[in-house]
Amino acid sequence: MNTTEHCLEPEEGLQLIADVISRTREDMKGYSFLYLVWGWIISLSSLLFFVLHTYTTSPLYFLPFPALVSVGIVITVARHAAQRRATQTYLAFFLKNLWIVLGIGFIATVFVSSSLRSQPFSYTLLIGGIGTLVSGLSLRFRPLVAGGLLFFAFALASVFVSPDYRALLQAVAVITGYLVPGYLLKHAKAKRATDL
Repeated sequence: MNTTEHCLEPEEGLQLIADVISRTREDMKGYSFLYLVWGWIISLSSLLFFVLHTYTTSPLYFLPFPALVSVGIVITVARHAAQRRATQTYLAFFLKNLWIVLGIGFIATVFVSSSLRSQPFSYTLLIGGIGTLVSGLSLRFRPLVAGGLLFFAFALASVFVSPDYRALLQAVAVITGYLVPGYLLKHAKAKRATDL
């Protein structure tokens, strides 16, 4: 069996390195999409839950969550299907699987909390904090690290807040933990995002 070794010319090697760096830069900005989608969905759901629960007598005050989360799942699956690539970086593979597992954890937490007739907000904040902090550390993007830490702080604060205001607290946590870092990631210069 003859194998021929292909040696790269210096220009080819530099072009290969530039292509890999370029793809990494594009991927960094691509991560912002899901933080923005889910940030808006969860913050709007939390605010609507709070308003409906506090200012109406409707027994269906919880409906914004299943309705908007269903939309988020469809958007996420459609985006993933549209971006399916032949190759995937280890980082992208890891983060995708991390958030799939955490998504299952979110659903299980809401189901268990609802079955026990308690609010899931403190626990969902902890799960969001884990995912955001691990993602921020993996991407080396400090605003996401700060967002993850804020989620933990809000989860701790929720213990001292009246249950009537925990949905509002979650909305603030998601705005500061998902949306702000998501917009910073979206508008970060490619070089800066990869160098953090």
